[in-house]
Amino acid sequence: MESTAADAMPDNTDLTPQAPEPEPEQAPAQSSSGAPFETNSNPTAAEANPVMELALNDLQERRDALKAEIAALTSRKEQLETELKANFAGQSDAIARRVKGFQEYLGGALQDLVQSVENLELVVQPMVVQPSPLDQAAGSTTTPVNTAESTPPPAVADTFRPDEALIRQTLERFLKQPDVYADPWNLRRSIDARDTTLLEDWFFNQGGRGAQPSRGTRPRNILVSAALIAVIGELYGDQFQCLVLAGGPERLGEWRRGLQDALGLGREDFGPSSGIVLFERPEALVERADRLEERGEVPLILIDAAERSVDIPVLQFPLWLAFAAGPGERLDDDDLL
Repeated sequence: MESTAADAMPDNTDLTPQAPEPEPEQAPAQSSSGAPFETNSNPTAAEANPVMELALNDLQERRDALKAEIAALTSRKEQLETELKANFAGQSDAIARRVKGFQEYLGGALQDLVQSVENLELVVQPMVVQPSPLDQAAGSTTTPVNTAESTPPPAVADTFRPDEALIRQTLERFLKQPDVYADPWNLRRSIDARDTTLLEDWFFNQGGRGAQPSRGTRPRNILVSAALIAVIGELYGDQFQCLVLAGGPERLGEWRRGLQDALGLGREDFGPSSGIVLFERPEALVERADRLEERGEVPLILIDAAERSVDIPVLQFPLWLAFAAGPGERLDDDDLL
């Protein structure tokens, strides 16, 4: 028993503490292929997946292509807008001329309207109708008169015979080189022999009252009218006023520009109290001519070739010239566009 207990007790040498055994170093983790993993590396998805990298490159290329296409379309849109504005502004010269003529006529018409309202007479004046030469001839047959004291009225064709030399001299001067620096109301352009023949026939055969064949175009008729205005101005001075009848703003605009250029006039020369008045309706022209005669002035009436007829009240005035359009000449130019 004692030996057994002694055997069970450990020796003093066995009670000394023992140092712990070192743990074996863990080997770095390896992949299935045997290569060690890098714990600090963080690879991107594109590097880890080549398919995703190709997809991103494809999307980038498509994005760049769309941006380039949008830029090209924007540039094309701006170019089309610029071309549209430019073509609309200059595609029709007839529209520009019509708009310009209407603008000038409207400005002058508004000024004329203001002046007419200022000079408006509130009391209606009775219309005075002058007896025609036929009525005077009929009265002379019924009423006995002293033939010795009565003098026959001059023939219509002899109205300008006393001034024939001055008229022919002036017309010959118009055949020469144009005087672009002439004073206002003098012709600054030149005319040809056919124009002078027309005016001589109107002066000495028609006595200043009648129709003459058109010269083919409105600008040519305006030039002949400018020469006539210059001659009448030398004969009557400031005691006459020119009344132009052309039924349309565009035509009146052409008359205004043509007379301004040929006679060296300004906008102030067109109006009720100026030298030239433009009319669309014959009724207003007749009313104006009556007022001029009441004041002792002489109206010179010019009728555009587009007018198909001459109103009967116009025939009572001493000076009027109507241009008769030829068979091949356009009477209505409203459908130029």
